[in-house]
Amino acid sequence: MNSEIRNLKPTAVWNNFANLNAVPRPSKKEERVIAFMVNFGKNLGLETIIDPVGNVIVKKPATSGMENRKTVVLQSHLDMVHQKNSDTIFDFDSEGINMHIEGDWVTADGTTLGADNGLGVAAIMGVLESTTIEHPAIEALFTIDEETGMTGAMGLEAGYLDGEILLNLDTEEDDEIDMGCAGGIDVTATQNYTMVATPKNAIAYTISVKGLNGGHSGMDIHKGLGNANKIMNRLFFDGFENFGLRISEINGGSLRNAIPRESFSIITIDTISKEPFLFEINELSAIIKEELATIEPHLVIDIKEAELPTTVMDLGTQEGFIKAIYTALNGVYKMSATMNNLVETSNNIARVLVKNGKISIGCLTRSSSETSKIDLANSLRAAFELAGFEIEFSGSYPGWQPNVNSEILKILSDLYKDLHGNSAKIVACHAGLECGILGQNYPEMDMISFGPTITGAHSPDERASISSTQKFWKFLIEILKNIPLKA
Repeated sequence: MNSEIRNLKPTAVWNNFANLNAVPRPSKKEERVIAFMVNFGKNLGLETIIDPVGNVIVKKPATSGMENRKTVVLQSHLDMVHQKNSDTIFDFDSEGINMHIEGDWVTADGTTLGADNGLGVAAIMGVLESTTIEHPAIEALFTIDEETGMTGAMGLEAGYLDGEILLNLDTEEDDEIDMGCAGGIDVTATQNYTMVATPKNAIAYTISVKGLNGGHSGMDIHKGLGNANKIMNRLFFDGFENFGLRISEINGGSLRNAIPRESFSIITIDTISKEPFLFEINELSAIIKEELATIEPHLVIDIKEAELPTTVMDLGTQEGFIKAIYTALNGVYKMSATMNNLVETSNNIARVLVKNGKISIGCLTRSSSETSKIDLANSLRAAFELAGFEIEFSGSYPGWQPNVNSEILKILSDLYKDLHGNSAKIVACHAGLECGILGQNYPEMDMISFGPTITGAHSPDERASISSTQKFWKFLIEILKNIPLKA
């Protein structure tokens, strides 16, 4: 199937994307893709550098007649989000992505595609290997671990780059030019609980919440998508008082930057409450499905009788846990007061794990305002601490503040209009781009972000538009031809 991809236009992008997708590249396990990229640069005879944290920098001289233009940094990240459907058998640590074509779209078989940010990486590779594209001096910056901490961008020290302009190729709407993004912070709540013997005269059930769309916890957070962890918790609420419900295990969600699509639990109830429990939980399930019918038409809530577990969570911890999850905000906290339709601050309750006497709840809080980010993080902290949890803040990174006077922004805006006859949307996004972080050590660098149209990023529904990739490639080539002269 991947051979079909290689025949797509522009072949310079799709061939490199196919090569890249043959290399396993999970965040924090990028050794193989780093080696792949180093070999690529060295095989072209280009100066290739690995910095102390694992970022790869490949430098290519200007083409003839472009030597007096400003040096451009082309930047994308090497890692990808690993998500798969629960019924898909696939090992991200050892297998390459299986791709196929559906009309104008390239997608994968039950897994994330890796177009985020693989198409950006592939486009840069196409520029580096080209002998015909006009361009100024290029510094290709391939960062690591963007998806789970941005540690590559954070670790890039001053002095590695000389470029005056940075083109980040990591946005997902081809009619948008991005000039700002949100920062983020990981909020983790943990608590130990006492494992007590399962009550006598109990019956066990597994509850499965699945079939949700999932998606990017920044770009899709405003869409009202279902959150499997919140839905599961809603099913538990009032369960003890009505049916003697006790929690044995929960496994919900996965990565912080992905809206959770699935959650699975093992619970017990009083045997005498079997009929009213099944009636009420099925009724509540129907209500939740109806509420989400428009946006989550494939939501499934399954309740099946199961083998009785030997232990459950102690009742005091269970009550606080359920109420804390119910209280903790998930979704949009605040909209931007300065840019229309831009989410300023949000939270994703991404991961809930209950097993063997330990509870772990992982959230990702995003904001383009540093003070609002901390405000929401403290709100979550208060909700969880009231229920006896320990809270850790980690992985904080800054947003990217828009520069309306950016020279490269004007160049891209004018070029887009010349090419397409209409104006691009000038936006800031609620995702975490690396520009804000890179700007800390390179404060004078003029930055902008753009990319091809990708939908469903961070979920197995991820797909990339073929026609949009052609549009993106043409735009990139024209931008490189029009880089301004050195001062």
